[in-house]
Amino acid sequence: MSDDIKTLHEGKWLRLQARGHWEYAERTNEGGLAVIIIAATPDDKLILVEQFRIPVDSKTIEMPAGIVGDVHAGELLELAAERELLEETGWQAAKIEVLMIGPTSSGMSNERIAFVRATGLTRVHAGGGDESEDIIVHEIPVADAPQWFAQKMAEGYAMDPKLWAGLWLLKRNPDGSAA
Repeated sequence: MSDDIKTLHEGKWLRLQARGHWEYAERTNEGGLAVIIIAATPDDKLILVEQFRIPVDSKTIEMPAGIVGDVHAGELLELAAERELLEETGWQAAKIEVLMIGPTSSGMSNERIAFVRATGLTRVHAGGGDESEDIIVHEIPVADAPQWFAQKMAEGYAMDPKLWAGLWLLKRNPDGSAA
């Protein structure tokens, strides 16, 4: 493969690149890093968000997430996770723990995602995102989550596969030990 990289297009958040015959997208934020927040309320309800996503032309169910550094340059991923959780869901975490970082779609993008677990939650406001977002917050009993996910899929929602990984990581560490 050629080492020559050609920029095909550049936007505010993404850059389309070609290297040899391979085309791929790059996140233009520092490190190409995003966070996904795994959190449950004090009464053991999994916190999820619903929103319409233009790229898939569908309503989605996701765990709260966001881009590191989209508000503050040099932002630590733990602070981005805390900010996104509060903004999207209205819940504030006493502790943010980084569990693992890996690529979201290694054949298509340089984006990496950090799975973080948020604990010690306190409700601050109703959530719903910032002025550019229209987010619905769902709080689902953890025990009912897989069935609820299946129901939403049957209803036509685009379900982020990371939901199942996040559900597993809610109570476990990446090595399988108890959280």
